[in-house]
Amino acid sequence: MISKVLGILMMIFSLTLLPPIFVSYVFEEGAHQDFLLSFAVIFSIGMIMWLPFSAKKTELRARDGLLITVMFWLELGIVGALPFYLADSINLTVTDAIFESMSGLTTTGATAISGLDLLPKSILYYRQQLQWLGGIGIVVIAIAVMPMLGVGVIELYRAGATSDKKLTPRIQDTAKVLFIIYMCLTLCCLIAYWVAGMTFFDAVSHSFSTVAIGGFSTHDASMGFFNDTPAIMIICIIFMVLSGLSFGLHYYAWIRKSLKHYLHNEEAKLYLSILVFGSALVVIYLYSTNVYSQSDSLYHGVFQFVSIMTTTGFVTKAYTSWPSFLPFFLILCSFFGSCAGSTGGGIKIGRVLIIAKQIICHTQRFIHPNGVFRIKIKNKNVPNSVTDGVWAFFGIYIAIFYLMILLLMATGIDYESSWSAAAASLNNLGPGLGVVAENYANISIFAKYVLCFGMILGRLEIFVCLILITPMYWRK
Repeated sequence: MISKVLGILMMIFSLTLLPPIFVSYVFEEGAHQDFLLSFAVIFSIGMIMWLPFSAKKTELRARDGLLITVMFWLELGIVGALPFYLADSINLTVTDAIFESMSGLTTTGATAISGLDLLPKSILYYRQQLQWLGGIGIVVIAIAVMPMLGVGVIELYRAGATSDKKLTPRIQDTAKVLFIIYMCLTLCCLIAYWVAGMTFFDAVSHSFSTVAIGGFSTHDASMGFFNDTPAIMIICIIFMVLSGLSFGLHYYAWIRKSLKHYLHNEEAKLYLSILVFGSALVVIYLYSTNVYSQSDSLYHGVFQFVSIMTTTGFVTKAYTSWPSFLPFFLILCSFFGSCAGSTGGGIKIGRVLIIAKQIICHTQRFIHPNGVFRIKIKNKNVPNSVTDGVWAFFGIYIAIFYLMILLLMATGIDYESSWSAAAASLNNLGPGLGVVAENYANISIFAKYVLCFGMILGRLEIFVCLILITPMYWRK
């Protein structure tokens, strides 16, 4: 049954290679053959996986959903690399092609490609489309049209969706609602970019990566290519902030025609507060150290903090050349990430909120040993199982982060570059410091696979992957 489901999902994914073929024809690039061949290969693999078991009707168990989720992201990262590998215009190795594909699907935005402005439009579009699919989670799209998954669908949804709460009574309806919201945000972003002055192609491409909080661009200068058009930068900031909020809040705002859910949600308030105060700090520091004028400090400081904090990864200037405090501060803030239930990466603001409340509780207990203090969100007590889970996640997150740093340093990369690269992959951020400031082309093969591993762990929030290596999972 797992092979059957993965085969169906693979065939569905192969259909996403058809739009780049259309783009290639529109721009008369002649790159359509690479995508046609990739489509044929991926569809055939899916057919081979599905056909022998097509008549099998066994219902999936809950834990089967976990295996399907992890295997699907792994196989997509590999087969999604085919167009990159086959394209003569970029001449990537197998490792670089997989790295680019994995980075796109996990919405990380790290790249091994340079000279983006000269690449065929079909390749550029495909990169952006990968991020858009990864943002909503192609698993969620599959759930919306594949009710056959039975019990295992719940685990697929929790592991691959942008929210862990059912917004509607049926899981398939929830997936459809999330997809509609995602589509609406993308369409609004596209129209806004286009009206502000982007070409239609750039508007489509950047709306994909903005709403997905991905960070891929069609230009080497990233969003800095549009520095002369402040309206585009303001639109980008607005949609990065919106995409970093919980899609559950967007849903309630939509059906109840009210913004009060944003104002009354503790996680959203903390998220917006960090964005405001963090942006102010960056702006003040840039201006006080004479890096930019007052207006430029405001312009670049706000944009760069919002981009890094939400784990989008767009850049307007080479922020790595700013005073050393700022690049490290920005990447450190990417660990906070966006809200739970968004397309962003990082630890998530919801977990940070619970950790902060627990620290306050413990401090109060030291002052009043006989007092009774509870962690509350929305006037409801947070169960100990939830706080234990948050601390367990935080602990394993930091442990894996430093393990990745050690593995990268073992390949000869300096500490600054290793620290930033590990953070950029695990937080699904993208840009790093040092030797990975511009791109990741010059690091070793082993280092690239370490980072790919980090991207998947960050995207699937670690425990989904770790469960599969426990002996208990494999016991009947």
